[in-house]
Amino acid sequence: MSKTTPNLAKLIGRDLITTGRFPLGMLLLIFASAMGVVFMTHHTREAVTEKDQALVERERLDNEWRNLLLEETALAEHSRVQAVAKQELEMKRPDSDKEVVIDLP
Repeated sequence: MSKTTPNLAKLIGRDLITTGRFPLGMLLLIFASAMGVVFMTHHTREAVTEKDQALVERERLDNEWRNLLLEETALAEHSRVQAVAKQELEMKRPDSDKEVVIDLP
């Protein structure tokens, strides 16, 4: 006695064709739904990755902004401005008799 195993794919295909359009339509709808889930999952993961990259870029720019503020504060310090004016521009404070005070109304 030899039993042969039936070809499952052949049996399913024959059953789908002979039973009508409803099971075939349902199979197509299930397949379309599964592909939709895969498509949406892919796009969601891309969006999360883009968001993470944007957060990293924002943090980098925030650090750069803080450093620029510190540099601006250091460069605008009164003693530094006065030293640059004396050394590089050879400026000097005017004598008190040459100062002119203007009063505005």
